[in-house]
Amino acid sequence: MDISSGVSSAYSSYFASQASSKLDSRIQNRDYGQSSDEELLSACKEFESYFLEQIFKEMQKTVDVFKEEGSDPNENLVEFFRGNAIQDLAATSTETQGLGLAQMLFEQMKRNYNL
Repeated sequence: MDISSGVSSAYSSYFASQASSKLDSRIQNRDYGQSSDEELLSACKEFESYFLEQIFKEMQKTVDVFKEEGSDPNENLVEFFRGNAIQDLAATSTETQGLGLAQMLFEQMKRNYNL
């Protein structure tokens, strides 16, 4: 393993942990019973975006199966920007049409918190 692939995996791990820790910190230790509809829907959309991001990353892995490791000297840079592009795609997908997961979560949370 060369140093560049180690850096790439470090970037990937860092961004994955940042996204999940951001979502965790937003959800944990929060009483959504006092939240406005906008705050609740925003949290639900953030979850849907994170969910889509994970799906897109797994889909990307199926395409990269046939790629040779170390064949591209710019592979680390491409991986970094690919991760950012996937995050942006997931966020945009959730905002424009989404899966409907955020809306279902929102309605369920409203029922659970009697809002």
